[in-house]
Amino acid sequence: MIIEPLRLTPDRDIPGPVLTELTALHASNRDFQALSGDFPDPDDIRPEQVAAALAVELANPDIEVLLARGEGLLVGLVITLAHHPDPADPDPWIGLLMVDGLSQRRGYGRRLATLVEDRFRAAGRSAVRLAVLDNNPKGLAFWTALGYEVIGHREDLQLGRPCAVLRKVLRTPRRAARIAVVDPDGAVFLLRCDNVELGAHWALPGGGLEADEGPREGALRELREETGWTDLELGPLLCTWEHDFIRAGIPVRQHEHVYVARGPRREPTGPDLAATHAEEWILGWRWWTPEELAQLSEPVWPPGLGRMLAEFERESATRP
Repeated sequence: MIIEPLRLTPDRDIPGPVLTELTALHASNRDFQALSGDFPDPDDIRPEQVAAALAVELANPDIEVLLARGEGLLVGLVITLAHHPDPADPDPWIGLLMVDGLSQRRGYGRRLATLVEDRFRAAGRSAVRLAVLDNNPKGLAFWTALGYEVIGHREDLQLGRPCAVLRKVLRTPRRAARIAVVDPDGAVFLLRCDNVELGAHWALPGGGLEADEGPREGALRELREETGWTDLELGPLLCTWEHDFIRAGIPVRQHEHVYVARGPRREPTGPDLAATHAEEWILGWRWWTPEELAQLSEPVWPPGLGRMLAEFERESATRP
């Protein structure tokens, strides 16, 4: 699927073939048209009505009309608003997202929403809002499943219809890797960290990957920077997981590879250790036995670490 702006003729009209496609797209969503009341007769939507409705949108320089095509066919329409009239609202808006009725249940809606979010993210926007009519529970379920949260209720600006207002933080994808260093007695080394969004928590050594790094290479580099240890051999992958947090003021969604390594119980060392810990908001460190880890009340990255390590040890004991 690709999305592209609706391109007008030199006379500022919608090209005839495109208008025919857009009319069919609107007509294929009869139930939504009946809910919204955007057209006088949802069973008889005409090209001139669609053209007039889109002309109102296109007259606003902050509005962009995007067409979604798959295999050359028009499969969706999105209308976005870069700046809301309310100066207290800093976010862009999705004014309309519509998928062709004959193409629904193919994942086009989710894909289209993701592409629009990517456009906003690339433009430096950190969140997006939209409104769902109160009489449209299917629409509300769709958007909340994509991570949008209801932040209020109000009437829409055009027709005064009651709506729920939803918002989603646009997080930047980030790759990372960590290492569970386990001593001969089964204790694991954890760093106590602080984060503006999540607060204090315990985490395995590791962090974000550089552009040209693989996860195993990056995990060893991060271990060296945060502990000074350079003599460990990286073992198998323990798990992968994703989580959200704020890093350097930027909301990120981090995808992590977590590996296991065997090593002696010792303290971190190195001349640059204090500066690295201060920069990364590392407050301290500790070796945790399996029993202690099971009783730890503060959050641990990744969640369920004690259980995963116990399963790893059981599987290791059965290997020849």
